[in-house]
Amino acid sequence: MAGGSGTRMKAGMPKQFLELDGKPILQRTLENFIEAIPGLNIITVLPKDHIETWKNLCGKTDFLYPQRLVEGGITRFHSVRNALEHVPDGATVAIQDGVRPLGSLGLIRRLFDEAEGCDALIPVTPTIDTLKAVRTETGADGKLRLVATGCPDPDRSQIWGAQTPQMFRSEKIKAAYSQPYETDFTDDASVAARFGIPVSYSEGERFNIKITTPEDLEIARFIISSRR
Repeated sequence: MAGGSGTRMKAGMPKQFLELDGKPILQRTLENFIEAIPGLNIITVLPKDHIETWKNLCGKTDFLYPQRLVEGGITRFHSVRNALEHVPDGATVAIQDGVRPLGSLGLIRRLFDEAEGCDALIPVTPTIDTLKAVRTETGADGKLRLVATGCPDPDRSQIWGAQTPQMFRSEKIKAAYSQPYETDFTDDASVAARFGIPVSYSEGERFNIKITTPEDLEIARFIISSRR
């Protein structure tokens, strides 16, 4: 999934095309899967206006692995649904953020193995920060501020963060994406759960971060440098 515009990155191009240690972030993400699961069929979802951008980048870096390029939709939900139109029944589908290039090969292989016994499986990591229930409101001066909601603070021992790849049986997730779009569909697991598909969980990795902001990109560069 690389169909977003990346506005929070505040860069001159979508964040999936930014360079990370000499290669586009998206290329690094795909290379991890190609190495982990030889023979994988890849569907790459891209913004309509940047399909040629990606083709040119692949040529520039000699990234020639076969992939089906699919035009993204108005939301992530619609982009995934566009991609699933090209997926046959009877397959294992790994839906991956194009800007998560740091998950290990071991994580990818383990999730593919564990997915064999599940209709839906997602990696999650425990929350390490103390959580507070707050909301934003506009003050009399017109500025936004954070205030307590009055609700109890969440118990962090029961709050885990969802990552990708999220794994599904293809016929199950295609059926789930036939339902109407809802604004609370924040990931593929939420779409599956709303459709009544039981979701299983497996522990993810702390370094399997999604690169969304300039700070995330700096962290990713540091991680890659430390691995070298």
